[in-house]
Parts: sequence; structure tokens; C-alpha cells
Amino acid sequence: MFTRLREDIAAIRQKDPAARSNWEVFTCYPGLHAVMLHRVAHRCWTSGFKWSGRYISQYARFLTGIEIHPGATLGRRVFIDHGMGVVIGETAVIGDDCTIYQGVTLGGTSLTRGAKRHPTLEAGVIVGAGAKVLGGFTVGEGAKIGSNAVVVKPVPAGGTAVGNPARIVRPGAPREGTKVGEGECKPEFSAYGITPNADDPVSLAIHGLIENATDQSHKIDVMVAALNQLGAHLEALGASKTDTAELRKLGKEIQDM
Repeated sequence: MFTRLREDIAAIRQKDPAARSNWEVFTCYPGLHAVMLHRVAHRCWTSGFKWSGRYISQYARFLTGIEIHPGATLGRRVFIDHGMGVVIGETAVIGDDCTIYQGVTLGGTSLTRGAKRHPTLEAGVIVGAGAKVLGGFTVGEGAKIGSNAVVVKPVPAGGTAVGNPARIVRPGAPREGTKVGEGECKPEFSAYGITPNADDPVSLAIHGLIENATDQSHKIDVMVAALNQLGAHLEALGASKTDTAELRKLGKEIQDM
């Protein structure tokens, strides 16, 4: 028990620069309190004391604003940051070293009793604030889910999902980190699931189409000017000249969205 508590506190201090001491984390972090109480509730639940487990989970919800069903399974060093409004369903499974921010829902879409209705987060998954992960599928190891994403399909290991419905903006890949001597290099932590240079593929496609249209318009203007010099005056075509600067500006605005 105390070993796991020390692990939890160390993980929080590693991931949260606002944590200044072990005592501050132990006394002031609702995510830690919710995880500690869940372990008691889960033990009651698995031992057959269902009502006691639910009562402890409701007390933890009142105390922390974090609702974890006593049937859910949490791994080691799970960090629920801020935590207000987090809801974790009965058949959810959260692996080691996962990070969950405020407003996250790990919910179920099936009404079948006894079925796997809630998602499984493999080790090292980061779920950004306000994200909803709905269904009995798996989010692969080291995956990141952006803030306010609505995920209804599996996410590959190492992938990054954003949007509503969520799209994979960075394809799945093995977790970063290679063996160095006797130790292992851990992947860099990404707060709120933000991945640098992971642009939305839809905005990139639209931006590419606008760039192509701009280039085509420029080529047509050059051709019209050349024909005019040769004596073929095409005033009607010249009058409909496209504002290429405006098109490029629009493409940049879409890419920045």
C-alpha cells in the first residue's frame, strides 16, 4: 500500500511542475485522493461487498469531484490531474502511467450487463481535458487524445487523436524510448496530449488544394499576358483575374485553425 502511494506521489511530482513537495501532493491533490479511495472501493467490490464499494466511490466523488466506479481497474502511477468532472465507468481498464485531465469521460455505449462497455487505456496513455472516450475498445500504449476529442474507435499505439469525431493526426508508432545501458529512456511527457507539429490532415488537404488553385491561377495569368503580347487580346479572361494573395491568406487561416 505505502509502496504504491510513494509511486503515485513521485509520478505526480514528475508530471506536474506545480507540485512543490510530497506533503503538498499528499494533502492537496484530489486526483491522488480519488485513486487512494478507489483502491479501497475496488477491493470491496471484488470481495463481494458491492454496496460498500459504491458507497465509498460516492464519498470519493463528493470529496474530489471525480467519479470512479468501484468495478473499474486502475494500474500503477495513474495521475488524474485537477480531476473535477472526471467519470470512469465500471468496465474501464486504465494501464500503468496513464494521465487523465479534468472533464474526461471513459464511458460506455452498450446497455448489455456484464459486457465490456468501457474503454481500455494501455500503459502511458494521455487523455486531454474534456475528452470523451466512448465504447469498449482499446487505446494503444503511449497514445495521446487531445482536449475535447470524442473518441469512438480504437486508437493505435503511439497515435494521436483529435477532433469530434476524433481523427488520427499522427499514425500509430512504437513508444519512443530505447534501451540505454541498463536503463530505459522514457518518452517525453506531453501535457494535455498536445503533440508538436501534429497538424490536422483535413486542414492540410484544404491548404494544399488552395495552393494548387493559386498556382494554376498564376499560370493562367502568365499565359494570358503572353498571348496578349502576341496580339491575341483576351480582355474577358484578363478581367476575371484571381486574387492569389487572398487565396494564400485563406489557406494560412485554415491551416492555423
